[in-house]
Amino acid sequence: MEQHDQALQPSAGTKHTAHRRRRPSGAAPPLPKQIGLTGWVWLVALAAVVVTGCLWLRADPGPLDRFDAGITDAVVSIRAGWLNTVVRQVHTVGSRVGFAALGLLLVIATAWFRRWRHLVIWMISLAVAGALLQGLELLSLRPRPFGVQQIASWEGYATPSIPIGAIAILSTGLAFMLVVPGRPRFWAKIAMAGAIAIIGTLRIYLGVDHFTDVVFGAIVGVAIPLAAFRAFASNDLFPISYGARGKSAHLDVTGRRGEAIRTALQDQLGFTVRDIKPVGLEGSGGSTPLKLTVTDEEGRTRTIFAKLYAKSHVRADRWYKLGRTMLYGRLEDETPFSTVRRFVEYEDYTLRMLGDYGFKTPAALGIVEITPEREYLIAMDFFDDAVEIGEADIDAHVIDEGLAMIRLMWDVGLAHRDIKPANLMVQDGELKLIDVFFVQVRPSPWRQAVDLGNMMLVLALRSDAQTVYDAALRYFTPDELAEAFAATKGVASPTQLRQQLKQDGRDLLAAFRSMAPARRPIALQRWSIRRVALIIASLLVVLLAGLTAVGLFFPTRGTVTAPMCDAGQPMQLMAQAVPSATRLPCVASLPVGWVVGTAETVQGKAIFAVGVGDGSTEPVTVVLTESCPAPVEGTQQIPIDGGCVTYTPTITDRDVPSFAPDGGLAFIARSDLIAAVAADDQVLCGALAPPCP
Repeated sequence: MEQHDQALQPSAGTKHTAHRRRRPSGAAPPLPKQIGLTGWVWLVALAAVVVTGCLWLRADPGPLDRFDAGITDAVVSIRAGWLNTVVRQVHTVGSRVGFAALGLLLVIATAWFRRWRHLVIWMISLAVAGALLQGLELLSLRPRPFGVQQIASWEGYATPSIPIGAIAILSTGLAFMLVVPGRPRFWAKIAMAGAIAIIGTLRIYLGVDHFTDVVFGAIVGVAIPLAAFRAFASNDLFPISYGARGKSAHLDVTGRRGEAIRTALQDQLGFTVRDIKPVGLEGSGGSTPLKLTVTDEEGRTRTIFAKLYAKSHVRADRWYKLGRTMLYGRLEDETPFSTVRRFVEYEDYTLRMLGDYGFKTPAALGIVEITPEREYLIAMDFFDDAVEIGEADIDAHVIDEGLAMIRLMWDVGLAHRDIKPANLMVQDGELKLIDVFFVQVRPSPWRQAVDLGNMMLVLALRSDAQTVYDAALRYFTPDELAEAFAATKGVASPTQLRQQLKQDGRDLLAAFRSMAPARRPIALQRWSIRRVALIIASLLVVLLAGLTAVGLFFPTRGTVTAPMCDAGQPMQLMAQAVPSATRLPCVASLPVGWVVGTAETVQGKAIFAVGVGDGSTEPVTVVLTESCPAPVEGTQQIPIDGGCVTYTPTITDRDVPSFAPDGGLAFIARSDLIAAVAADDQVLCGALAPPCP
């Protein structure tokens, strides 16, 4: 093992036979994002098939309607009373409640296995795909299938099928978040395709979807999450596996990431990697520590230590420091790092600084870029044959070294901030200090006192409190020791140290306090206006995020465009919603300043509202149903053949839109809609039309 003063440095007479490789401008990094051939196929299908198909439906729906009609007629021809009942029950899987229940189970299962990255990606994909499905629905403006009765509930326009899209999103999430790659995932995809096909066929059977609705919905529901998982949580980099659950900070170093590490170390530091092995995972929560066997540029085989950092570690550091600030106030510098590059730059700096001060720390070997601004690796010497202090037999010399280490930190104005057994190694009877990422320059006196207290507790775990205390008096005054144990309590000690103190059984902290002069404990809580404001703001953000997440599982599916008094798709859909009505309410010509605010059409009901300005205020609401509900004060009911229109004005003014002559609202005859649909060789089922199957 070589220390700083023995670190290899190129001398003036050294002759280099080869230069290290520099990545040319524009060349791909060792670990680029890839979505694969099938990912691109799905995205191309999304653009070329779904978007183009919706535009075609908007411009000329006739050809696709006639194509789908043949498939619909064939499926509907097998309808039977008992089968209708069974199919309706199975159909509930794609309903709002069914989707929400299955989605919640998927979220719980993924969270249980702590696959937070996959879960966040899936939730974002759900939001994007949901918005895209609703946007394409309003682009296509396609009514439900003509020529057949709809015998199940439906909401809004038909294309693309939002329930099928929801099932596809759920299925894709299940395959990529819970199923291991390889044959299990292959069969999961087969099952996923089968489920989509079965539910799609059932919806065609029920008359609520066309064949192309099912296809378009499935493409959207698969393409978005699949591309997202491939780009941001690929199998090679974030594999799904079962067994011992490690910390989410630990990245997989096999597959493409392993190859990228090998390539980067070879090109940037001249090391040929022979073996990569994760090490010390139990005591590390902020990086992925690695033990590497390498051959250097002079042909020597050696062991080095490395820490792999990624953007996920930056986010974790940010949330960790935010949480500490909210829980305890600003005990010390809680400013988070902004980039991964700053992570490794700071640790490289602290390694070299501690080496300059004479601390027994690993010699820094350099920083390696895996992917620009996303993943970096810092390499350093490895303490061969060293063992963690918690597994070593220590003597008075090791105890003195530990206390002298803290004394030197105090004298030069440093604090380690993470003194625990995992960061103290014993090699040939000498104490070594590792993991210097949290080192702070000119720390608070409280933090320095905590370092001393934690060091004495670590040493006492392998000896006894009296021996450590007596040794400490050679480096610190009794008052300084009293301060250390007044500050060291609870979360001031790292989690690993607290766990080992609990397992040890001895109350070492109480023993040290009994030996030191009496001093009141130093309070951890630091209240300030900033802390209170931060807590309130964070709670509001969490509440908003929670409501948004819940809203993703209950998407709005009935929104339609303004029902103008013509024979267009919005009115055709309204006629399908209430097939018994011979006249349908619509918007003719609103007074100046009035616009349609919201419009919604679902099976059995159509509703629209008009308001002033942007329509956000809705003083007039119109509802079409098959029969008139119980009268409510302030509403006007207009019975029509086969239906009822409920008109609800919230203000009284002669300019308020109404069904009076020139009032802005009117009725369109169902016969006009039947004729318009017949022009495309289709049949609008219901009143005044031939019976439909």
